Amino acid sequence: MDTTRRQLVGGLLAANSLSLMSGLGFAAEPVNLKISHQWPGGSLTEGDFRDRLCRMFSAEVEKRTGGALKCTVYPNSSLIKTMVQFSAMRKGALDMSLVPLSYGGGEVPEVNIGLMPGIVTSYQQGSRWKTSEVGKELSNVLADKGIAVVSWIWQAGGVASRNKAIVEPEDARGLKIRGGSKEFDMMLKEAGAAVISLPSNEIYAAMQTGALDAAYTSSTSLISFRLEEIAKHVTTGRNRAYWFMFEPLLISRQIFDGLPKDMQSTIMTVGGELETFALEAAKADDHALATIYEKAGAKAYDVGEPTVKKWQDIARATAWRDYAAKNERCARLMALAEKLA
Repeated sequence: MDTTRRQLVGGLLAANSLSLMSGLGFAAEPVNLKISHQWPGGSLTEGDFRDRLCRMFSAEVEKRTGGALKCTVYPNSSLIKTMVQFSAMRKGALDMSLVPLSYGGGEVPEVNIGLMPGIVTSYQQGSRWKTSEVGKELSNVLADKGIAVVSWIWQAGGVASRNKAIVEPEDARGLKIRGGSKEFDMMLKEAGAAVISLPSNEIYAAMQTGALDAAYTSSTSLISFRLEEIAKHVTTGRNRAYWFMFEPLLISRQIFDGLPKDMQSTIMTVGGELETFALEAAKADDHALATIYEKAGAKAYDVGEPTVKKWQDIARATAWRDYAAKNERCARLMALAEKLA
């Protein structure tokens, strides 16, 4: 065989070898995933725990893959607007996001189960979703819509208000309140409130101008968005809560399915391991909330079991019923969720 032919054959063999290696999961060059979220940015050790979790995830997957898989975190909706993150992941236009699942309810009504008032009332109950029938059904819904859950994260919710405390349902009457999802708003309307829809990173400005009297959001957001600067009252979820929000770390199936198997495994393993951190951080923020607001001059309130029951009864007659009537899958998700309630 002459030199030219030998070089040609050698080149073809090398090309085939590289193709085979790629098929077996060996990346030719580092993969960099973009993680978007709406929360304030911080560091690995300081700031909003959801931002920290994204940074911890990034550092750990890079470490475990020897730099073959990296992630860049974009806080403050700096990469993509808050309300289009869910849609962008479905299309493969965004790699990953840590986002309230209910923000996708406009295009996938089933995901509003993630902010269904009264259906999850404790962290223990929320933690059971991942391995229960309702969690598996929700995962199937998301998979069908092009998204996979990397970390299951539940957070207790509270409410910050300008002029009067909101503890009992009757306290909401006549006030302009941000709930956070269609189902949550239904419960508030039944209690006599006027509801306003906007993402949590826009609450501060709305309350500051008087467009909002009060806003429901997670304990962590009530802290991170500095609402103690304008709120005079806060009702916490540190003892009991009548609503929990599902705010998972998600990945586009289009992106995930295109990764080598070893990277897929690393992503899911690290995501699962970080759920313990998220649980403890969320609980810590529930307790820190009252201290931060009281230090700023606001009054803090807690919720007891009878109050949870009152709100739950309103939710069952309005939001639960409406959601279950949307389609067969919503009905199934609600029935499965009620098994854990």
